Amino acid sequence: MTNRPFRFSVQDQTTDLKDWQELARKVEDLGFAALMMQDHFGAQFAPMPALVAAGAVTTTLRLGTLVLDNDFRHPAAVAKEAATVDVLTGGRMELGLGAGWMASDYSKTGIAYGEPAERFGRLRETTHIVKAFFSEPETVTFKGKYYQVEGLDTSPKTVQTPPPILIGGRQKQMLQFAAREANIVSISMLDRLAGVQNPPTYAQKVSWIKEAAGPRYGQLELHVNASNVAVTDDAQGAMAALAERTKLSHEDLLNTPQTLVGSVDAIVERLLMWRETCDVSYFNLQRRFMDQFAPVVAKLAGK
Repeated sequence: MTNRPFRFSVQDQTTDLKDWQELARKVEDLGFAALMMQDHFGAQFAPMPALVAAGAVTTTLRLGTLVLDNDFRHPAAVAKEAATVDVLTGGRMELGLGAGWMASDYSKTGIAYGEPAERFGRLRETTHIVKAFFSEPETVTFKGKYYQVEGLDTSPKTVQTPPPILIGGRQKQMLQFAAREANIVSISMLDRLAGVQNPPTYAQKVSWIKEAAGPRYGQLELHVNASNVAVTDDAQGAMAALAERTKLSHEDLLNTPQTLVGSVDAIVERLLMWRETCDVSYFNLQRRFMDQFAPVVAKLAGK
């Protein structure tokens, strides 16, 4: 794969319009590529209208979901809302889709929390319907196990042709599905925190993606949530604090691109290494890391 240019995004959740729009402006001004929203029934805006509000005060910032819980919306509604966001933001939508995982969202709402195979099956069908909605000239008809649409009008027409779809996961089946169907594949490394014995490495997960993607691998953008971030000259102290907080060894922490600790130049070198060895070029950070990470973005964004 030819090295893709680096992209960096910021993720946050809030219920304050002024704060949200000020954040969007700042993210754009600092050179980050995108602003992302999660999808939970907690103290946050609903993702789609929030992205439109962010788009209203920015001009180039990409706007995405990381990720929509498939069980909360019918795929016809997902497709129409995503297309609408793409139009209202001038073609800046990135649609992240997921099978759903946070049990509390389901208990709060009374939505049935199906078995993993069922949730995955529903996501597969949703992905098919959404992709068809973005590409078919007039209507979509689909008859699946979980969803059926008949003559679904594919309006409004997106500005992007089509908007990119992001799908992620940590297990082989989901990552290989993403490799076949998505434009952006987000690789989760939560296995260690979940207590999985002998968890696969990031490189192993990339190999699963290559295997499933085949010739389209070169078209994929690989993504990771950089959850362990500290821009500091005291890398040793920061790593010790991370090890204590996560209960992971230094080796485990450093064996994933989720961990970006050290000086600006050291993190730049680490990012270049991860792109060279594993093709990952799209890094998402929580808002609390944004300011300290801005000098890294200034050195690498778009390069």
